[in-house]
Amino acid sequence: MTASSSSWGRTSAGPGPVMALAYPMSLGVHDKYDDAQAAVDFLSDHEFPVEHCMIVGTDLKQLEKVTGRLTTGRVAVGGLLSGIWLGLFVGLIFALFAPSGDALVAVIGAVLFGAVFGLVWALLGYAMTRGRRDFVSVTQVVATRYEVLTEHNLVQQARDLLDGRGGNALT
Repeated sequence: MTASSSSWGRTSAGPGPVMALAYPMSLGVHDKYDDAQAAVDFLSDHEFPVEHCMIVGTDLKQLEKVTGRLTTGRVAVGGLLSGIWLGLFVGLIFALFAPSGDALVAVIGAVLFGAVFGLVWALLGYAMTRGRRDFVSVTQVVATRYEVLTEHNLVQQARDLLDGRGGNALT
């Protein structure tokens, strides 16, 4: 258990009043979010004013999972499909203002134009990368540690409650 105060309070450039505590102090640091969440849930179950608590993810790292190879065909299909969706959206808006007999023509025309535009734009963008990134991926920022904080005037009450729960004490 950390007895020192933390640096997660309000600063002139820091978080606003909703995401800040005036004088936060640490109740503990956890390796898993579930453990930090369980500590706050325990406090809530014992009628502690948890609106004065925060769980702060620290030691952030970015993970990138490669999901596949990027090929000209894959880029073309993706551009075509996104162009069709955009064309359908624009076509439906045009159809609202078109004379009753021309509504279908407006939608079909916009979808075709969108498909061609999406295809050309995607292929042009892919050609400009010159093979520097021929893969598809998803990224996520994750924390490696989670610190539970509360206001300084409530820290002893929270620690007493958490110390009384036995084997589930904060690390």
